[in-house]
Amino acid sequence: MATPRYATLSRDTNETKIKIKLSLDGGSLPDDDIENTTTATSNLRVQEGEQTSTGHASQVSGGNVQSISTGIGFLDHMYHALSKHAGWSLEMVCQGDLHIDDHHTSEDSAIALGQAFKQALGPIRGYKRFGHGYAPLDEALSRAVVDLSNRPYSVIELDLKREKIGDLSCEMIPHLLESFAQAAGITMHVDCLRGKNDHHRAESAFKALAIAIREATTRTGGNDVPSTKGCL
Repeated sequence: MATPRYATLSRDTNETKIKIKLSLDGGSLPDDDIENTTTATSNLRVQEGEQTSTGHASQVSGGNVQSISTGIGFLDHMYHALSKHAGWSLEMVCQGDLHIDDHHTSEDSAIALGQAFKQALGPIRGYKRFGHGYAPLDEALSRAVVDLSNRPYSVIELDLKREKIGDLSCEMIPHLLESFAQAAGITMHVDCLRGKNDHHRAESAFKALAIAIREATTRTGGNDVPSTKGCL
């Protein structure tokens, strides 16, 4: 039986306090304590297929759970889309200095999620390693390509025009994706190929990334290092 790919993480800075539970294989999340979890985690006891009272960023479906509360609605929405379509179960609570702006919450939550991802993934052995995905959302279409390279690098081209989507600055969207790739130790290319609506452009990008990550982290059934170097 394969080892569960699960991580818990707490990351506290002067600007943000973040707690994460992540299962790359989905399913229920253990009851090990995320102290003072707030309603983001306390409302998960609902029937299959329902969303919780915390809104669109909390859901139990297909045996997986997503519950994200960062204080920025559109950021919650993007993390929900990422975890849902990657097949993860994700619980995230972030208390940040939103009285200043959205920068630290966006950046730090992405760093923490990348760190949790790397911890849950473990050594890069017996993985497909490469993954790609396309995701449309109405008129928008995005492409993502991922390499579990242990060489963090990212190229993000979304060409967003608006200043903000909800309370999330559009300039922070590529930056938080770059921060995730850096902390996760992966190479990541994400491009929005077409689209007029910035909400659609951003969301299709996160969904494409989810599909690419899901493919890259697929187990092959072996234990080999997927590299000609013999190490990653």
